[in-house]
Amino acid sequence: MASLSLVLVLPVAYLVLRVLRALSIKSPLHNLPGPPSKSLLWGNMDVLFGYDNWDFVRHLLDTYGPVASLNGFFGATLHIHDPKAVHSIYIKNADNFPRPPMAIESSKVLLGPGLLSTLGGAHRKQRKLLNPVFSIAYLRGLTPVFYEIVGRLEHALASRTQDGPRDLDMIGWMGRAALEIVGQGALGYSFDPLTADTKDEFAEAVKSFIPSTSDVTYGFAILPYVNDYVTPWMKDMFFSFWPDPAVHRMKRIIDLVDNRSRALYEEKKAAVKTGDDAALHGVGEGKDVMSILLRENMEATEEDKLPDMELLAQMSTFIVAGVDTTSNAMGRILDLLTAHPKVQERLRDEILEARDSFGKEIPFDEVMALPYLDAVCRETLRVYSPASFMMRDAATDFVLPLSSPVRGKDDTEISQLAVPKGTMIITSIHGCNTNKAIWGDDAYEWKPERWLEPLPAAVEETHLPGIYANQFTFSGGGYACIGFKFSQLEMSTLYPALLLVFTHHAILRDRVAYPSAKPGDRNPEMFLRVSLVTNSE
Repeated sequence: MASLSLVLVLPVAYLVLRVLRALSIKSPLHNLPGPPSKSLLWGNMDVLFGYDNWDFVRHLLDTYGPVASLNGFFGATLHIHDPKAVHSIYIKNADNFPRPPMAIESSKVLLGPGLLSTLGGAHRKQRKLLNPVFSIAYLRGLTPVFYEIVGRLEHALASRTQDGPRDLDMIGWMGRAALEIVGQGALGYSFDPLTADTKDEFAEAVKSFIPSTSDVTYGFAILPYVNDYVTPWMKDMFFSFWPDPAVHRMKRIIDLVDNRSRALYEEKKAAVKTGDDAALHGVGEGKDVMSILLRENMEATEEDKLPDMELLAQMSTFIVAGVDTTSNAMGRILDLLTAHPKVQERLRDEILEARDSFGKEIPFDEVMALPYLDAVCRETLRVYSPASFMMRDAATDFVLPLSSPVRGKDDTEISQLAVPKGTMIITSIHGCNTNKAIWGDDAYEWKPERWLEPLPAAVEETHLPGIYANQFTFSGGGYACIGFKFSQLEMSTLYPALLLVFTHHAILRDRVAYPSAKPGDRNPEMFLRVSLVTNSE
């Protein structure tokens, strides 16, 4: 009982000390404009990290502009989307702005020591081994695997609507298809034949993974300060006895994903070691990411090899990141198409025309180059990026350049920003992608046609450090999303299976956007009335 009391009391005591220290220190960021604190303990963070943060994020951008001060967990936090400052943080002076301890430690707890929870040399080592399996050449060869799954999804939806319109949970179907694509394409494993209507416990856990994190953010804020001082046994005790159902729910989900990932990893590793051709060339035809990664790791020099723990973490990361963001981005597209029937019709016509020319399985280069499909995907990812922000930490005192001066609370003009060591910096992806100074007065509007015309000159001149379509959706610099092309291919091949008519929808917003049928629901779902094109005419 004494050990249990220690596990429960120490984090709370440390949290109180950190808050008192933060309140006693005056930061130069306090002169920046920003919203009032909502909580003595959490500042604005519980709202910003909340499951339904959309109104707050838009208010923050509209009211306080590209540079603002937030009340963070332990002091002033910088909220920013000024292009010059973002370029400095992620490109020019990236070594001075690593991922914050909160992000690193929480990713370790959630997914293990993979790409999302490593820094510096360890991250570069992992990335070096992974880069070849996310190349264009590799994805081009994987396209037939994607289409086989897409065909099953198309058949499943058609069979359920052949007798007339039905209300279907399309985010559920998107999640199942995305999990199967990641399963076969990244892991060489089939999770779901896409036939039965029954729910799978593992698929439900993956679908609920990201939404569930919003309820335990306060725990992630504490982790960096206690993680190195507690044993795995103490951590398990903490999760088991902490009096918060959200923590227990998160632990169950983490354990489900981790246990399945471990089983798949051991199976795949044994097949690679023994040269089991039947196992390696069954599902995914041996072209999956993990099969190639394991083979490359076995052939790598001792200096470049990754330990089992890091390879296992990549598997968990592939599952969660590859399924959640893509399925919810597709859900967002379907939601938008129900509200814009003319866009839906034009997109359908383009895909049907391509099918007439190339067959049902449009080749990789041609499907990725369909102009209107590409425009719809780009515009959706610009206005409704699956992730709302990126986080960095100031490793040293630093002066950030600004594209345009801002006015402080004392009415002084601030043309460059003194950022104290230890400051958490939150880069607003939505702010970067919808900056009216760059995209024009209609920056908030969803208009796929903008990508079929010359973009505003400011878009090219700003040099926002993103890796995709002049936006920051997949981040930039050395920690940019390595799988963004995989995600693009998922979206480009999934939509041709959805040449249907959709009506009725309900959607909410989160850090990683996820839809739900009612406020507060952590189980993502989005019911659309679905009918075959021929049945809707």
